[in-house]
Amino acid sequence: MGKTTGFIEYEREEAVDRDPIERVKDWKEYSAPFTDEVLSRQGARCMDCSIPFCHIGMDIGGATSGCPVYNLIPEWNDLVYKGKWKEALERLLKTNNFPEFTGRVCPAPCEGSCTVAISEPAVSIKNIEQSIIDKGFENGWITPRIPDKRTGKTVAIIGSGPSGMAAADQLNQVGHQVTIYERSDRAGGLLTYGIPNMKLDKDVVNRRIQLLEQEGIKFVLNTEVGEDITADELKEQYDSVIVCTGAQKARDLIVEGREAVGAHLAMDFLTAATKNVLDNKEVPDTLDAEGKDVIVIGGGDTGADCVATALRQGANSISQFAINPALPLKRTSDNMWPEYPQVFSLEYAHKEAKEKFGEDVREYSIQTKKFVTDETGKLKELHTIEMVKTRDENGMFVYEENPGTEKIWPAELVVIAIGFEGPEHPLLEQFGVKTNRQKIDAAYGEFATNVEGVFAAGDARRGPSLIVWAINEGREVAYAVDHYLMGATSLPTTLAV
Repeated sequence: MGKTTGFIEYEREEAVDRDPIERVKDWKEYSAPFTDEVLSRQGARCMDCSIPFCHIGMDIGGATSGCPVYNLIPEWNDLVYKGKWKEALERLLKTNNFPEFTGRVCPAPCEGSCTVAISEPAVSIKNIEQSIIDKGFENGWITPRIPDKRTGKTVAIIGSGPSGMAAADQLNQVGHQVTIYERSDRAGGLLTYGIPNMKLDKDVVNRRIQLLEQEGIKFVLNTEVGEDITADELKEQYDSVIVCTGAQKARDLIVEGREAVGAHLAMDFLTAATKNVLDNKEVPDTLDAEGKDVIVIGGGDTGADCVATALRQGANSISQFAINPALPLKRTSDNMWPEYPQVFSLEYAHKEAKEKFGEDVREYSIQTKKFVTDETGKLKELHTIEMVKTRDENGMFVYEENPGTEKIWPAELVVIAIGFEGPEHPLLEQFGVKTNRQKIDAAYGEFATNVEGVFAAGDARRGPSLIVWAINEGREVAYAVDHYLMGATSLPTTLAV
């Protein structure tokens, strides 16, 4: 795969992103594409490693290692190296329904388990993936695939995120009539309102949705199943139902003063900002970072997106809190290849903030103690204490307060981005679907709930996870549903179902 000695001859090259100071002035995608010449060199770095761990797609050490949709990475790396772009696109689309999404927002566990990464920087898999699909659209190679015939079977999918759309795409291609119900005013789920425009341009999302519509999939927007249409009505009208509602229930921070005006959950903050970009809808003052001291609580990707959003809104200052210590600069002995590398990095938002304010805005080992308001109930400050992370007698990590490290932070806007708990339960109760630990109880590989004809996939079943896992589950639930409806299926699967 690639050039035999490419990984020795060529170094990894990073994309030359737009200037951080300039890009925070707009909401356009921050990344800039590689040239074909650079991409060929990067594809050449893919070595003939015999066992390509880049697409093992499994959890190791509590994190994903390798590609969960089992992309044929060495194959399309080799084709890009040789300039065979159309062939590379064909190989990519065999396993991934939406590489334009994963190529932009996936954290690239494939690169963490790349064999080159044992001793050198990994092959630029993610950038190559995005370039392949973007070139496919640019050259008109991607056109509507209209099924030759219809089966007469109907499937309703609740939720238009990546798992719902992947399931719809697969089922539509084998001839079933698929309808996706979405309670929001736009399809796409978190792809639309949970990920800001500068990270995933909504034209990219809309382009895919329009293609799915042209292929025969119907999207019903502004319709909440359970209210606008009942679970019983849905089961009566369709031969099968798939619940792909995601893990919409955000984890909140229950501390003194949480009710302060100016303290918000991340999705509320990000959604308001995106609606402003797409519809020029005014951002409510309490959700607008302009001129304010902003604190983002949560050290993950969503927190970083909130930092980038606050920057573009014109925040006076920004701090991002993480309860964990800073990650090491290099892999530690308990985080060896091919595990996902738990190492320190500067994400796009942190690079922007560092350029804007002259320093990294992240604060580590911080626990919020309380919110404090002024006499009108508006947030004015945040009280914190430093935490010490240790192991108890059972080897489990525990956090203890470090006395004397209390601090008061000025804050007029706080965004809470500490993750999600699972799906919202009223809809599940109406269906009579059982849950287990906040998630829908449906075994991976079967995806069937306790209710006849009702299946579940994505974050609603799996719990909060990666977009690439959502696509995996969408593809696999489609296999299960097609088999349920027809008694057999021609859809691909990586599972022994």
